[in-house]
Amino acid sequence: MIAASFSPGATVLLADLPADFRVRALQWGASFPHCVYFEPNDLAYPRGPFERLLAVAAAPVEAAGSLAELEALLQSGSGSSFRCGFVGYDIKNEIEALTSQNFDGLNWPKLHFFTPQTWLCWRAGAVEIHGQTEGVLAQILAQPVAAAAAPRLPALRPRLPKSDYLRAVAAIREDILNGEVYELNLCQEFYAENVRLAPADVFWRLMEASPAPFAGFVRWHDHFLLCASPERFVAHRAPRIVSQPIKGTIRRGATPAEDEQQRLALLHDEKERAENLMIVDLVRNDLARVAQTGTVRVPELFGLYPFRHLWQMISTVEADLRPDATLVDVLRATFPMGSMTGAPKIRAMQLIERYEHSRRGLYSGSLGCVWPGGNFDFNVVIRSLQYRQDTGYVSFQVGSAITYDSDPGREYAECLLKAQALLEVLGTVISEQ
Repeated sequence: MIAASFSPGATVLLADLPADFRVRALQWGASFPHCVYFEPNDLAYPRGPFERLLAVAAAPVEAAGSLAELEALLQSGSGSSFRCGFVGYDIKNEIEALTSQNFDGLNWPKLHFFTPQTWLCWRAGAVEIHGQTEGVLAQILAQPVAAAAAPRLPALRPRLPKSDYLRAVAAIREDILNGEVYELNLCQEFYAENVRLAPADVFWRLMEASPAPFAGFVRWHDHFLLCASPERFVAHRAPRIVSQPIKGTIRRGATPAEDEQQRLALLHDEKERAENLMIVDLVRNDLARVAQTGTVRVPELFGLYPFRHLWQMISTVEADLRPDATLVDVLRATFPMGSMTGAPKIRAMQLIERYEHSRRGLYSGSLGCVWPGGNFDFNVVIRSLQYRQDTGYVSFQVGSAITYDSDPGREYAECLLKAQALLEVLGTVISEQ
């Protein structure tokens, strides 16, 4: 958790609020065209999860849509303001000489950060209300909380048919054999059209099915992101910067004995360990570009952590950030995160464009906030639904890391395992291919 350096305009004890205050608050926040909510689900996590925050704006006075504009936004006001927003996967095209031509059913902006007009922080048994505070508490408490009917979607269609996915894995193995990459994260999209969802309600259903330490909700006009991410991309707690890549996945066991057997199987899986180690090396190199010389270190390698459906292998890489390095410098050095691209990163992204059939949008991007003084915390947008309310287009993407040792059928099964909670929440299945 990252402590703020400003005083709240109003503070209300949680004991004086209804038990469903978070639900009411998000319902209120989701009525604004600019809304970002961070949800830690009260989960323990190495270096701590997200801090619970809700930020809204009817029409932001200050906003950024590119890295250059973000740099200017963060420098305005002498760094005295709280900002939040998201970085889409295709901001890579602003960082490197890359392009994206694949189908895009979502059309998110590549980047959007704003200074909220009102933001709420849950901290130390209380809720702090900042910015424009007049009438906010009464408006939140007046929100209706009756849950919408559980969604029942038609079967989701694959943008990348299973046969094409299996052929892509085989082709990537040939690329690896030919020295193009060491590892590549191949993702695929499942989608439906003309869907009507209640985004805030579906978000809480997702939290119930798959609680995660870096979860979040975004509204940008008619676009919504419902995110149940277990992964931190990068955080800054001066002077330290930390990244925690996830590589290595196995399902949970049905009994304590089977669960322990699964944990040990993941711990000793040479393929999963190799995937994790390759990305740790990539992250070390990325952080070294903005770190003080000699400070990059790996305090935890191959850590195993349980989630509702999965065991995940998580490593922690940290360094001391150079005093002159800004958030934008960090993004230019580290984005996109290696856990979602592969290595070497630029060639992996070029091949991703070849083998995937749709743009990623916010998937493989990042949701985060920047505190006054320069501390920040950002997640990796995975295990997420993306939804356009105006068109009814809804989709999610899942992926896995392909190495030369990959078995195409096993990689496809891993994708379906990661999709399990999302399918449960949407009340649907994946159509036959």
